[in-house]
Amino acid sequence: MFKNHPKGLLQAALSNMGERFGYYIMNAVLVLFLCSKFGLSDETSGVIYSCFYAGIYVLSLVGGIIADRTQNYKGTIMTGLIIMATGYVILSVPILATAGNISWLLPMTCVALFLIAFGNGLFKGNLQAIVGQMYDNFEAEAAKKGEEALRIAKGQRDSGFQIFYVFINVGGLIAPFVAPLLRSWWLKVNELTYDASLPALCHKYINEGASMSADAMANLTELVEKVGGSTADLGAFCSHYLDIFNTGIHYSFIASVVAMLISLLIFIFSRSMFPTPGKKEAAQVVEYTEQEKRLMAKEIKQRMFALFAVLGIAVFFWFSFHQNGMSLSYFARDFVVTDTIAPEIWQAVNPFFVIVLTPVIMWIFSSLTRAGREISTPRKIAYGMGIAGIAYLFLAVYSMIQGYPSAEEFKALGESAKIGLKAGPWVLIVVYFFLTVAELFISPLGLSFVSKVAPKHLQGLCQGLWLGATAVGNLLLWIGPLMYNKWPIWQCWTVFLIVCLISMGVMFGMVKWLERVTK
Repeated sequence: MFKNHPKGLLQAALSNMGERFGYYIMNAVLVLFLCSKFGLSDETSGVIYSCFYAGIYVLSLVGGIIADRTQNYKGTIMTGLIIMATGYVILSVPILATAGNISWLLPMTCVALFLIAFGNGLFKGNLQAIVGQMYDNFEAEAAKKGEEALRIAKGQRDSGFQIFYVFINVGGLIAPFVAPLLRSWWLKVNELTYDASLPALCHKYINEGASMSADAMANLTELVEKVGGSTADLGAFCSHYLDIFNTGIHYSFIASVVAMLISLLIFIFSRSMFPTPGKKEAAQVVEYTEQEKRLMAKEIKQRMFALFAVLGIAVFFWFSFHQNGMSLSYFARDFVVTDTIAPEIWQAVNPFFVIVLTPVIMWIFSSLTRAGREISTPRKIAYGMGIAGIAYLFLAVYSMIQGYPSAEEFKALGESAKIGLKAGPWVLIVVYFFLTVAELFISPLGLSFVSKVAPKHLQGLCQGLWLGATAVGNLLLWIGPLMYNKWPIWQCWTVFLIVCLISMGVMFGMVKWLERVTK
């Protein structure tokens, strides 16, 4: 796999995989953890998640600026890993949230999330810059051997980044299992069992006491007995269960700390193998005629218009796709049978499909190219939005056939009634299959499009704009839980379907123009 690739690619991929493993442990449980830990509503938890997720991409720009100005890429990366580890250490401290301490405990949790986002910003883009520099040097060495060697070396860059991307998803595949396993283990140690619905009812009882509705009280009593608790003192049990339930999740954040340290050690011991991206050479002063300047300005304007058109589509893709950590996680918790598979574990389905489907998608694209039927990048992005729409079409039709109400109404039903309506795991597998195929059509190809259309002197800015579009899409994620809880959920999925279809239609309407611009 690493044959004919630059020395150090494996070490860089392993360092990145360790960091991603630690990150995805936390990310897989974040919104559900905020709900079970602090009793936050889905909407409030969603707002915190949206800001955190957007912050990761915004702060990647900051991390790139810091590394560019200091020219200390390796030091910036190591600092990022240390800052992330600090954030995970804060999250790993198991303190029971109460009415008396939530005023400082919740802000402290948000500070920890900021440290993780900032550290990620220092790490994420700068390690990719080092990998890119590896291939710059690799191609420069190949050029000394002749044109054929250079041609072969240039062909290795794409596959090198695909290897790098696969290692990211190996970490993402394993990580979602860690928190549920540790949580279930800690519950078992304390002679209790797991139930996804119980934390919300425990918080409700602590806040409302005997004034809870009769249906909610009946559900709570039934679940307490189901998990092995006593109904003699519900207040004491609820506090105890929340403490045990969330302490198990806190322990998983220790695994994130260990992953950061392993990633740091790999990077430290391998840093002599990594190049240091050098300062950009000063641009050569060239005199242009007025006509040349007007033509150049017109071309740059067209390219920037094309870029912003695709960035607008990207915003709505990430708004729809990253519901996997938001409303789709809530759907897994509330509407899917979770007796054997915890809701958080479904976060592993996407990276699994990325690993399995990437070579298939690459083979299809290369076969079409060899047959003279190459699909342009803008057209692939349009197809991707349509495939994402298929995922939400399936979910909307299924939810309508099942007659699912809003999530709030569904959670208020009796446990026996809910069990009869819950979906099987196959539903989420189908949804994640289509969303992953859409991701493979849009995410890496979007980066490719940006590199094609960006003016040479604005490459860094344009890549930053792509990250900015991702951040804007993530800032909108909170809308998903809002619809999910208030409307019959088929209507919620229909909104995402409409967003994907409109984006696909707009993209197809611009395809010929975009193809001309990227020639």
